[in-house]
Amino acid sequence: MKRKEVIELKSTEEIKAAYPVMKELRSHVSEEQYIELVQEAMEVDRYHLFALYADEEIVALTGFKEMTTLYYGRFVWVCDLVTSSTHRSQGYGEELLTFVENWAKEHGRESVALSTGVSRLRAHRFYEGKVDYERVSYVYKKAVPDDRGR
Repeated sequence: MKRKEVIELKSTEEIKAAYPVMKELRSHVSEEQYIELVQEAMEVDRYHLFALYADEEIVALTGFKEMTTLYYGRFVWVCDLVTSSTHRSQGYGEELLTFVENWAKEHGRESVALSTGVSRLRAHRFYEGKVDYERVSYVYKKAVPDDRGR
């Protein structure tokens, strides 16, 4: 049986060590950008990054933030949830999501919410079928051009 523990990553070194796993979900983000964005989100956006370690190896990650909106009330928004490709289908994602739900409850949050890409059918099956999340909305996005028209 593997020894497992969930640890919050805070230092630059800890955040950097998680990059290879996060890159599997956020392949468009360079290591430099990743470290910069995680640290900024922690400072200004109440973002938390947790790693699930199995035998001292990071096998899954979640990044989430505490939010308050009129629609959801006080809740946790899961920004990132990824299991290393070499460790998928072993229950790590479900274990980490249960950790987030317990964290939310302990911190006075009413629910946990997240979004996933429309083409990620395996993720949809996981959230709706395995961990009993309800599809409640669509998320829309529009890029805002910078001053140079990009």
